Amino acid sequence: MIKAQMTSAPSFADRSRTVRDFARSELFDRTFREGMELVEETAAYLDGEGRRDSKMLSRAAALAYAAESMKLTTRLMQIASWLLVQRAVREDDMTPETACEPRYRLNERRIEAEPSHAELPIALIEYLVRSEKLFDRTLYLDRRMYADAQETAPENAVLSQMVLLEAAFRG
Repeated sequence: MIKAQMTSAPSFADRSRTVRDFARSELFDRTFREGMELVEETAAYLDGEGRRDSKMLSRAAALAYAAESMKLTTRLMQIASWLLVQRAVREDDMTPETACEPRYRLNERRIEAEPSHAELPIALIEYLVRSEKLFDRTLYLDRRMYADAQETAPENAVLSQMVLLEAAFRG
């Protein structure tokens, strides 16, 4: 019975291997590059053309621009932080077990999909859409790699201890 329960949930070793494999993959390289490029492009836009664009907006649209740009930068910083954690695993600066801690994981969020004002510059809207798509992909990767503890932990406390003991004696 213990074996059946254990095989249904990924072991810590399996999860660690999955995290390391991803961190060393071409998929990670592409995602990391795309994420960092989007951060740089967005920062350049918000500091340059975006700043000029926002000065030409009505007061209501300028407030909406400020709110949307804050959502955008927050989302991008979440993505960048997650990607940097994966790179730290790749470079052996962080263990996969540490990367699995909730503070390093992406949180699901519900941000309004529609921009809050019709006058917003199209460039800002494009950055919002790109960041949302990238966030969704990284969130998917996060959920696939770091099976949530609530989903993988045995529900029975005694069984949980037996699983730990078996792992200790195997290792």
